[in-house]
Amino acid sequence: MKIIYKIYDCPAKWLPESKVRKLQNEITELATQCLDELPNYQCLRNDLRDMDRLIICTAKTADGKLIGFTSSYLLEVYGETVLHLGLTCVSPEARGLRLTHKLSSKVIQKFLWTYSLTKSSWVSNVACVLSSLGNVASYFDQVYPSPFAYSPSPKQVEIALYISQTYREELYIRPQAQFDSKNFLFKESVLGNMFQKELGDARFHHRNPMLNQFYRSLIDFESGDEVLQIAKVSWMTFPKYVFKKMIRKFKKSKTFASPDLLGIPIE
Repeated sequence: MKIIYKIYDCPAKWLPESKVRKLQNEITELATQCLDELPNYQCLRNDLRDMDRLIICTAKTADGKLIGFTSSYLLEVYGETVLHLGLTCVSPEARGLRLTHKLSSKVIQKFLWTYSLTKSSWVSNVACVLSSLGNVASYFDQVYPSPFAYSPSPKQVEIALYISQTYREELYIRPQAQFDSKNFLFKESVLGNMFQKELGDARFHHRNPMLNQFYRSLIDFESGDEVLQIAKVSWMTFPKYVFKKMIRKFKKSKTFASPDLLGIPIE
């Protein structure tokens, strides 16, 4: 299947309102296939007020049918632009095409090219989906909380507290949710809404059991908790991502050279 990707960088700043509304209508129609209830947030707001601070990537078939999108926030935190990994929806008919990874990668590359060409930048992620948390822990740098970091840096604490104090509405975090600044956990953040998940729902688990176990230990799923991850990203992040993909392919292959010869530890 031929897939055509398109990036919209803050579309409300340069597109006519009619085209922004058309884009939002397409996105909303697809979101109804993925969510039991549409939240009034992010690219789904009726008043378009967030479309001037979003990077959106769409995926369409050759005949123009939208089959996936990712929409991420640009957050201003103490004079720095932080990319918040936001809302992703993929049509049920397109599951298995790895669109989530491709869409997210294109948004991140656009962010780096436009806003962080020569330096690393901070990214944030709020989720109770174990696969989402596990992917951020696996492929970004200096991620907290994660099994690879014992404590956050002072800068990570500063960003986390600012997000908690300033951007709850934008990130669909309940105003009454308590923020645990030690574990970067929003308690009862999605209690009772469409984003709350069940602990045993394997559809939302990561392939790595260790990562599932780590984030399970933080989250009370019945209470609707979410983890806030703060991480770094740069152009050097992508070679690490590619290298990890190569290792996974090696592990699955039955014909590759000996792991000892390659210098790759195989569990």
